[in-house]
Amino acid sequence: MKNIAKSSKGLILLTGAAGFIGSHTIVELIEDGFDVLGVDNFYNSSPDALEGINKIVEQSSAPNKGCFFFEEVDCTDYNKFDEIVEKYRSKSAENSDYRGIVGAIHFAACKAVNESLEKPLLYYRNNIESLLNLITIMRKRSNNPNIVFSSSCTVYGQPADEDLPIKENSPLQMPLTPYGKTKQMAEYILQDCCNAYSNLKVCALRYFNPIGAHPSALIGELPRGVPQNLVPFITQTAAGIRECLSVFGDDYNTPDGSCIRDYIWVVDLAKAHVAALNKMIENKLDKWEVFNIGTGKGTSVLELVNTFIRITGVELKYRIAPRREGDIEQVWADASKAERELEWKADTPLEDILLSAWKWQQRLGNVNES
Repeated sequence: MKNIAKSSKGLILLTGAAGFIGSHTIVELIEDGFDVLGVDNFYNSSPDALEGINKIVEQSSAPNKGCFFFEEVDCTDYNKFDEIVEKYRSKSAENSDYRGIVGAIHFAACKAVNESLEKPLLYYRNNIESLLNLITIMRKRSNNPNIVFSSSCTVYGQPADEDLPIKENSPLQMPLTPYGKTKQMAEYILQDCCNAYSNLKVCALRYFNPIGAHPSALIGELPRGVPQNLVPFITQTAAGIRECLSVFGDDYNTPDGSCIRDYIWVVDLAKAHVAALNKMIENKLDKWEVFNIGTGKGTSVLELVNTFIRITGVELKYRIAPRREGDIEQVWADASKAERELEWKADTPLEDILLSAWKWQQRLGNVNES
């Protein structure tokens, strides 16, 4: 194991390190001066992401960039997970002027809405047990148990029209899928733990719809098999990997009949995690905080598809399919609290975000992994 850097702002434990959002967040943390211990079991990710992270970090000109460490582990395996964290905690403790583990970001989770309907036990076991293990280990191994939790706008369910754009204090609805229910359960668990344990602090970031890729095209969304998310299916269809894109429903109560979402660039989302951690470490947030992380603008599925066609000039075959179970009609964020308290804002144009996704797909080439 490489020596822990003495100049770092501290070590961040990050689960789901090889995933779409985790990989981009690692880059932003390192460029901000943190060391990162990433862990992943590659259930729904690829070791290729680690190569991309390392290349970006090597090319970075950030003056005080941190170091990246990685260990393969399943976060539901408490003993192995704890053993790895203790190894790095002990190593960092050898440097008397090093801050040690100053926070954790928990991404590790099964996340496909449709799959959760087919495999609910997998989702409840993996998503909840991994969180319980992380909380226990952070309280045991860190003097600074700051946790940023990867939550979701699914905790709001289908908001009433008068509640849009959705605010953090809007009433939570029963989510429509096991995936959404695990996110809501996780928030209740974390809030109860904050109330019970004096030194635990948690910031739950409720994401809306992350899309796009790193500007370098060295990391991006890399689904295994048939994509569950819209943008990878768009880019794979444009690349000739998929025959046709299905737009699930055109009879919703929206201007063009398709579902409306708040699409946020994954790099902007990654930066929100860095902002949240810095505020927690500086003691500028309460013990339990919730933030919406979105753009504040709703975009329909058909609008997104047509924007991709317009900016790339690529013909894209798509068809209208029946509604899909578990889909919410429309939701987008009021992200003013994050702008005000985290000093963060997502303002990257949709066109630039979609171009980053297409650049990533072009780098991958015409590869069908289904």
